Amino acid sequence: MALLHPLHPNSIYVLAQAGNLDIARFGGKPNTDIAKAIMSALTQACASTTPSKIVIPAGSYQMSAVDFRGPCKAPIELQVDGKVNAPENAAELKGLEYWFKLRHINSFTLSGKGTFDGEGPSAWKQNDCTKNKDCKMLCMNFAFHFMNDSMFRDITSKDSKNFHVNVLGCNNITFDKFTISAPDESPNTDGIHIGKSTGVKILNCNIGTGDDCISLGDGCKNTTVQNVTCGPGHGISVGSLGRYENEEPVEGLFVKNCTLKNTNNGVRIKTWPTDKLGPETVTDMHFEDIIMINVSNPIIVDQEYCPWNQCSKKVPSKTKISKVSFKNIQGTSGTKEGLVLICSSGVPCEDVQINNVDLTFKGAETAANCSNVKPITVGKAPNHCQKISTINFVLEM
Repeated sequence: MALLHPLHPNSIYVLAQAGNLDIARFGGKPNTDIAKAIMSALTQACASTTPSKIVIPAGSYQMSAVDFRGPCKAPIELQVDGKVNAPENAAELKGLEYWFKLRHINSFTLSGKGTFDGEGPSAWKQNDCTKNKDCKMLCMNFAFHFMNDSMFRDITSKDSKNFHVNVLGCNNITFDKFTISAPDESPNTDGIHIGKSTGVKILNCNIGTGDDCISLGDGCKNTTVQNVTCGPGHGISVGSLGRYENEEPVEGLFVKNCTLKNTNNGVRIKTWPTDKLGPETVTDMHFEDIIMINVSNPIIVDQEYCPWNQCSKKVPSKTKISKVSFKNIQGTSGTKEGLVLICSSGVPCEDVQINNVDLTFKGAETAANCSNVKPITVGKAPNHCQKISTINFVLEM
């Protein structure tokens, strides 16, 4: 049967019956550990020269860690319709950083109505990262590393022990109708964290968690976030950046038609004040058509980001921020200051535009505070920026 390729609509391929692989063929049964079955199915699919589809039917399954590496010879789809559960005891994962890791694979699709439950609550009690900068990182639900032209849709990531999704070194990958669910008290459970990747799209997603809903690390280019609902969580963040040596520039972020509900922060860019050579530039950042509902600190550029006093603010950030716009942002703030722009005294922000930003706090207009920046204001905006010497909002990791 000839079909259009889901990621390359101008090409067609023939789907052979042998390309459909039920996990049961590899010994994967409900209420058992299916890690080996998944590895066997992926190995067979990866060796095939025609597209393959692996199916995990409805039901409840256990899964220890999976780490599969390509390259593969043809497109693969993994359709998960069941509930897949991680070991509740973090020790059973033997210190691994990732529970389900895929790397060096092109044209991969993860789809279905299924849920990957990281069984995080017992592990969250072990998290001491708010007190210990050398804290032990617990296992993340997903790692997608060095993947190209791939799609992740309709799946739910629930209660990860650490980050839900870590994206690294990828090109042209899309998350569509991907759901992330964890309570607001779950520590370090970032929704989707992206690093050193180009052309990542996050579309039509619902993300509620205990840390950043979406966060961009260094080396990200041309990232699109559209029609995303975030809450609870710490908002949509670029950074933090500049903590480590030789980080790569970040450029091209487009956040549009998003809603943030009851989050600790809204949209923000954060860099460390440090003498380390972090990314030289953060540029071409655009936030447009966003609704804030009781969001503390709705709009933040913070180049004095220094949680738990791990650095000295006497040394300004070396990262230059430019070409940033906030357009058509409206709703309610949980704090009096709806707009805070704290730029580096060493390399002040340039070309920052505020266009039609209408935020209220307890029925009144919010204030704006700025330092080392002269924003261009068009239309409605919070009260004029005033230089501030202290930060009176809560910094979040």
